[in-house]
Amino acid sequence: MSSLAGLLGLRMLGLFMVLPVLAIHVQQMPGATPFHAGLALGIYGLTQAALQLPFGKLSDRWGRKPVIALGLLIFMAGSVLAAFAETVSVLVLGRALQGAGAISAAVTAFVGDITPPQRRARAMALIGIAIGTAFMLSFIAGPMLSGIVGVPGLFWISAGLAGLGLTMLLLAPAAPPPEINATAPLTTILRRIAPEVAGVFLLHALLMAGFLVIPELLVDRAGIPLTQHGWVYLPVLLGSLLLLAPLVLIQERLSARFAMLLALLLLAAGQMAWLVGGSAWWLYFGLMLFFGGFNSIEAFLPARVSVLARQGERGGAMGLFATAQFLGAFAGGVFGGLLAGQFGRAAVIWAGI
Repeated sequence: MSSLAGLLGLRMLGLFMVLPVLAIHVQQMPGATPFHAGLALGIYGLTQAALQLPFGKLSDRWGRKPVIALGLLIFMAGSVLAAFAETVSVLVLGRALQGAGAISAAVTAFVGDITPPQRRARAMALIGIAIGTAFMLSFIAGPMLSGIVGVPGLFWISAGLAGLGLTMLLLAPAAPPPEINATAPLTTILRRIAPEVAGVFLLHALLMAGFLVIPELLVDRAGIPLTQHGWVYLPVLLGSLLLLAPLVLIQERLSARFAMLLALLLLAAGQMAWLVGGSAWWLYFGLMLFFGGFNSIEAFLPARVSVLARQGERGGAMGLFATAQFLGAFAGGVFGGLLAGQFGRAAVIWAGI
């Protein structure tokens, strides 16, 4: 179980590490616009969305480990291409290929396979924590490392992390035999998990749109150079984990619906602080609230899907969920870039609220 969580965490670390610095890097390329920055940020979400469901269904038939290994190799190839990119078009192509290594559904289905039903929600929460930890580390390491190796160097590091992920896959427990028989129709599965699918789409659209404005806010309002943003993300994300812990307890012991409502309020309050706060401290406070809400919802939603998915359809259910997750990332990057280009960053924040 820990090897699977570590595998997905490493892969997400490689994917997220460029987020805090990519938008500014793209806009320094010849002929680049805010739309190009949004496309480079979000294009991986489109290819993830297109391939999560096929990879999830394929893992039901071929087995989890072969499909996960294939996805990691594709991600590695995309990272290498992006590292060599000197134009926006090649960079976007590399990011798209990174996203084509769509293993999230297969990994989470694998976790569901090897954990008993009564422990499945907690296991999915552990996956969420691994992703959240990778998310936190990427925001710290990305800006710092970019000052040493540049953004191309970050993509080389991403390729190396994919290689480590392949090693961890070898340490994972034996997978159960593939499901050969047809499962429930996807429309039936989708009806069962529709609220969670819609929720993860909106959550990741909000995140990707946010990263079109957060780096600029830190530079313009707080006066912090891009390479020093990691020193902001460290306390902000540690503070957000302090908000995550009580929300998880509320979700497990009191009311899952109330915990979700509190997390949504944190998201909205954090973005409002970006708008109305006139000082850097308001910005830091808003970021802590925002990531506290985001990390909580990121843990709640897949746990819920795992509980709702029935035996033999887990790969398909997680494929639908991950498709919506990454399609939301693509939509947030592209439409956030359009909003920022036409109406400014305040419009992006208002849309998120």
